[in-house]
Amino acid sequence: MRRLIAGNERYKNDTRSVTALASQLQRGGLAAGQSPFAIVLCCSDSRAPAEILFDQGLGDLFVIRVAGNIVAPSGIGSAEFAAATYGTRLVVVMGHSSCGAVTATLEVLRGESTVASDNIRDIVDRIRSSAQTVLEVGKGRSPELQLRDAIRANVRNAVDHLRHGSRILEDMVNSGQMVIVGAVYDITTGHVDFLDVPAELREALPPQ
Repeated sequence: MRRLIAGNERYKNDTRSVTALASQLQRGGLAAGQSPFAIVLCCSDSRAPAEILFDQGLGDLFVIRVAGNIVAPSGIGSAEFAAATYGTRLVVVMGHSSCGAVTATLEVLRGESTVASDNIRDIVDRIRSSAQTVLEVGKGRSPELQLRDAIRANVRNAVDHLRHGSRILEDMVNSGQMVIVGAVYDITTGHVDFLDVPAELREALPPQ
């Protein structure tokens, strides 16, 4: 977590670490294996590449990208694989501001649009429950605030799904071997805000 926070600070300040910049020089060594220190499940949005906004290099992050940072069986399996094979002990589910998948889901729920295909519907359906709750609880809120709340709710829903949708990950979390946290990246400011970090871990981290 400290490495991710420090990397995001560098990114926000328009700086890069020498280690990250020179990581391509490690291609030969990495061909023999990898040991990523964090798993990041994030959105496919071209404005939110995890390696760049956390200022990390080759071999540092095991990144799973899918529109809407949804949790599907393939994503769970990918996280299980990294945890079991590489010993990675931190999972971050990261959403971002102005998320198109969450926006599309809200528009469908409001009756403002329809989905273009069954495959897109699958993404919308995985976001639907958390977005519906936001609309019901925040009826009087502006669309902008509803979107912000829905993005965070979708992240929290995905974190819960990862924690309880996999026996492997759930056992690791319960035994203290793994931490799964949420995060939201602001594409305007560059800041990553971590959500629901366990108290004992947050106390050991620098203030955000």
